[in-house]
Amino acid sequence: MTVDLRSRVRRGGLRGAALLAWLAEIPAGERDAAFEQLLGIDDTPPQRPLGEGRMGYMPSGIAAIVRTVLDAPIGPDDVFVNLGSGLGKVAIAVHLLTGARARGVEVQADLATRARARAHDLALDVAFVEGDALDADLDDATVFFLYLPFTGEVLDGVMKRLRVIAERKPIVVCALGLDLHASGWLVERPTQEFWLAIYDSRVGDLPPRVTPPPPAWAALGETIARERDAPA
Repeated sequence: MTVDLRSRVRRGGLRGAALLAWLAEIPAGERDAAFEQLLGIDDTPPQRPLGEGRMGYMPSGIAAIVRTVLDAPIGPDDVFVNLGSGLGKVAIAVHLLTGARARGVEVQADLATRARARAHDLALDVAFVEGDALDADLDDATVFFLYLPFTGEVLDGVMKRLRVIAERKPIVVCALGLDLHASGWLVERPTQEFWLAIYDSRVGDLPPRVTPPPPAWAALGETIARERDAPA
């Protein structure tokens, strides 16, 4: 079954509504395992010390990813960057759901290499960069996603980099497990989801970001986003 599904992805299928329809057929508590098996990332890599302020591998839940796509929202003209991308689950899911250009930045070389290999195997135009978010090229991004990849001074340094980008264009920062109010230049949107915070940049006189229209699969996406059994 998984081989057939991967073949569909390689041929350009299982995108958008088709991906959500497949997920809807799977019990909510089994969706993440099924999606990770589809991608070939269904084993947990060994944890290793990464230094102060840097967190280990933690895969995001598909419900949280769908909620992010709906609430940001993310459209096909966006450039989506996942900081701390691990094995690539978030970036690949966002690309499959929206068609947006997607990229992951991951400090652990083995995880970035494996994510790159999985995207290549599935014939997906999703890039994975081995590198530090403090140094990686982020200038083209319009939407950033962070699931507690770092804290402390590392987080402060990354937020300073994002503010420089926000001085040139409006951006959206989507955060799981992080409180970014202290940045001062981000405005959090009202949300009913305590586990996901979405912030809009407000720097200078820049106009707000042009919001893409909701996807045709928004209603089905809401169902997937609500049927979750874990915060992330």
